[in-house]
Order: sequence, then C-alpha cells, then structure tokens
Amino acid sequence: MRLVLASNNAKKLGELQALLDGLPLDIVAQGTLGIDEAEEPHHSFIENALAKARHAARASGGAAVADDSGLCLGSLGGEPGVMSAHFAGELKPWADEQREALRRRQDAANNAALLARLQGVVDRRGHFISTLVAIRHADDPEPLVAVGRWPGEILHEARGDQGFGYDPLMFIPELGATVAELGSELKNQHSHRARSAALLRAMLVEAWHLGR
Repeated sequence: MRLVLASNNAKKLGELQALLDGLPLDIVAQGTLGIDEAEEPHHSFIENALAKARHAARASGGAAVADDSGLCLGSLGGEPGVMSAHFAGELKPWADEQREALRRRQDAANNAALLARLQGVVDRRGHFISTLVAIRHADDPEPLVAVGRWPGEILHEARGDQGFGYDPLMFIPELGATVAELGSELKNQHSHRARSAALLRAMLVEAWHLGR
C-alpha cells in the first residue's frame, strides 16, 4: 500500500520509514507527488495532523499519514505547543537560501526564544509529543490516531550536534544526554515518534490488516 506522508521533511520521512519497516507500505513524501503543504490553523496537534492527512489523501487519491509534533512545557501552559516550529516567529528565507539552511536558522532562533522565555522559571520539565494520524482516504470516518510523549527537561544551554529543533536543549534523565547527543538508532528506540509509531503500527495491523 502506498502511504503518502503529509510532510516534505526528509528526516521525518526517514524516521517514519525506519519505524514502520516490515509493514507492506511504500511511504512517500507528498512533495514527490507535487502536493503542497496544508494549512495548520488549529490549536491542537491532533486537529492539525488530521487536517494535513486529509489534505494529502484528497490530493493523492489514497491513504495518507501525518505527524504533528512539538515541545510542551507545563510551566508555560503547554508552550511552545503547536507553535514549536516557529516559536521565534516564522523567518523569511534569505536570497538563494536553501531549505535546510533556513530550517537550521529557524531552529537556532526558536531555541534562543525558548531560553529567553524560561529565564527565571524553576520548573523546566517538558515533553516532546508526536501525534500520528493515518487515514485510508480523504473522507475516512475512522482515522487511526496515535500519540507518543517523551519527557525530559530543558537545559540552560545547548549540548550536542545531532537531530534538529529543540534536541540540543532537551535533556533525557534516564539516558543521561540531550536528544542531540544521541545517535539516530538510539533516538529511534526512545523518541516520542518511536512511541507513537509503535502504537500506529499495532493499529495498522489490527484495523487495516497490514502485516498479517
């Protein structure tokens, strides 16, 4: 079965392909099919993930999966939340700036904004959250919804050069490292997306009868 990922993030595609490996799925990024990014106007991860999945399914005429993920801190009332990707405000590309370069610059700005927001805040606990939604077609009345959370705490300065987003600031106590200090294999074993993907895999087998 072809499953269109409602994202053009190459790292997210690679992670999901690895996490769902072994199922009879051909996971392709929507951009390879000429599908534009969907609007994400909602205040919750599940609403945005469902909107993105329905957009990709409608445009492709088949099954789709979407992930909406971010960082939530209780002391900040759930922020950055659904604004995690643009917590510092959405940066505009410089002339001839490539997509990955813009993403790195945005990540750096978001991390700086988060550290500024947390000045004087004692409780720095938070969690990464990944909400995966899979649908068989655009009007599927029974979306599969899987939510994974990965708890940790925000450091006062960045550590590590792996990963992306808030990974250099997110310290995982049981692993004794920030997410940016973990290799991709270890990250894929423990991450919020690994947890949501494990739940989604079980539902794909049970409800869609894949892998049986």
